[in-house]
Amino acid sequence: MGIEKESVLHIFPEHLREKFKLCVQYASVLQEIRLRAELPIIFVLKGKEMFLQKDGGIGEDVKNACTISGQEVTDILNHICNYSIYAFEDEIRQGFITVPGGHRIGLAGQAVLENGMKMRYLKHVHYMNIRIAHQVRGVAEGVLPFLYKEGRVCNALILSPPGCGKTTMLRDLIRCISDGNSWGKGCAVSVIDERSEIAGSFQGIPQNDVGIRTDVMDACPKILGMMMAIRSMAPKVLAVDELGNDEELELLRQAMASGCRILATLHAENPADMMKKEFMKKAVEKHFFQRYIVLQKRNGIPAVAGIYDERMEAC
Repeated sequence: MGIEKESVLHIFPEHLREKFKLCVQYASVLQEIRLRAELPIIFVLKGKEMFLQKDGGIGEDVKNACTISGQEVTDILNHICNYSIYAFEDEIRQGFITVPGGHRIGLAGQAVLENGMKMRYLKHVHYMNIRIAHQVRGVAEGVLPFLYKEGRVCNALILSPPGCGKTTMLRDLIRCISDGNSWGKGCAVSVIDERSEIAGSFQGIPQNDVGIRTDVMDACPKILGMMMAIRSMAPKVLAVDELGNDEELELLRQAMASGCRILATLHAENPADMMKKEFMKKAVEKHFFQRYIVLQKRNGIPAVAGIYDERMEAC
């Protein structure tokens, strides 16, 4: 059994591994395992929903689908927390736990609030979205020639709708820049991994290869993480996922002013969709980014649809 398959199987406690052994055979194409107490177990393979069948197979027949009990969901949670849920309170409060292999387990249940708004704890966790990590090395190779100018990394923004591989592209660009490549020497990269999706860190150790010169600020809000990284780690390149507002953009501007180069991503269908976001209009007008990498699906497969310069002209 390969390391990837083994790490998927070890998400489950011993007494449930027989139940989930078939899905492990699909580890290379498995994207999600959706668990909801007393409801059918759903696997998402290449974007298609399939049900674990009562006979142990995988199919589309929901009437013959195998369900999972509330106790089994609890058993999985206890297992991934090493039977010490108290030690994982912070992660549970944020709504996800990252496990060995970089797999990210989203959690939902009954929220216990503090002062009416702040999440204090999450109890009765009966819903899980197990997102299977897949590192795809080499996806950035075709982009690298456009990302460097006179041996230096350009400030770049990756645009992509959901499911088109923007985090995968960002991760591979980080690895290539950190290790060095034929277009530029390796340099120090700081990654602000707010949702533990880029490096997929487990107990602070990246489960994905993000390069030998990369420092990761894991599970940290982008605003706080960017300020800390700029002050303490002296990065040549700062990488963040999913820009969302003026404040984040302003911190990136400050980082640029100090000589740091930027890699970032943004949810957008295309450049026109990006321009509908007010905070991005300013960024484009002031030429914050020198490269815009647009990802879209072609025949259902994520691909680079275009690369543009600071004036939004095709490279």
